[in-house]
This record gives sequence, structure tokens and C-alpha cells, in this order.
Amino acid sequence: AKDYELRQYETAKWVSTVIKGETQKEAMRQGFWKLFHYIQGKNEKEMKIDMTVPVTCLVKSGCADFKISFFLPHEHQDSPPQPTDADVFVEERKAAGIFVRSFGGFASPEKYAEEAEVLSRILRNRGQPFHEDFFYTAGYDSPFKLFNRHNEVWYFKK
Repeated sequence: AKDYELRQYETAKWVSTVIKGETQKEAMRQGFWKLFHYIQGKNEKEMKIDMTVPVTCLVKSGCADFKISFFLPHEHQDSPPQPTDADVFVEERKAAGIFVRSFGGFASPEKYAEEAEVLSRILRNRGQPFHEDFFYTAGYDSPFKLFNRHNEVWYFKK
């Protein structure tokens, strides 16, 4: 469909942290830095890991906790170094079908919520079953990139 796509993602490991009781924008900021320190060597092997995209944020309906995640590069999928920060953890996300809506510009929490609402409406109208109680935001660009930015919202297929 021109307004969304269905992607199949394989099982993969991500490094994540949960930020509680902050705004989504502040949770993203705090979470990003915790994960950035992990890839800069704040891990059991004191190993630097390449930055990857996207940076995702799990948004649950009616919940003020946000899970921020970095995808672990392929060379670290089998045995990622364990975090030394107690708030950072490695998780395995199972293979899944994901409905994706892409958009440009600088994405705010409000813009992500608006795009997620558009995507959920389209999926409901087309009779596509999906998990409606949460979505992920996915950002692909450095804050210093000014043009041709790429952002996504993801709903998991049921």
C-alpha cells in the first residue's frame, strides 16, 4: 500500500533501557545517552560498538514508561557484551510482521503519535489485525541532519 508497508523482521538482539515517569522527549534523551555510553564501552568487555539505526522507542497506551533501544550490529548478535549499567539490558525481539508508516522532517512525540493514529486508522479500515495497545517509533537520523530525514512508526501484526 502506498501509505504503509508490511515488513518481516527476523529475530534480533537490541540493547535497551526503560525510562520511567518522564515525558517521551526527555525519556528519549536520557535513554539515548544511556545506550550511547554502552556502545562507547560501558560494557563488560569495554568494547566500542558501532552506532546503528534505527533508534526505537516503545510507546504503550496509558503508560508513562518508555523503552528506548539500539539495534545491535550483526557482528554482535551472537554474543553482545553485557552492559555494566544496571538500567541497560540486552533483549531478543522475536521475528515479526510489522506495519510501517514512514514520514520525513524532525519528529516530535506529537508527530509520532499523529502518524501512529493515521496508521492505526488505515489498518483498521483495511481489516488488518494488529496489536493496538503499543507502537514503536523509529528514528534513523542524527539530530544534526537537517534535510531528507526518515522516521517511522511501527505496529506489530497479529
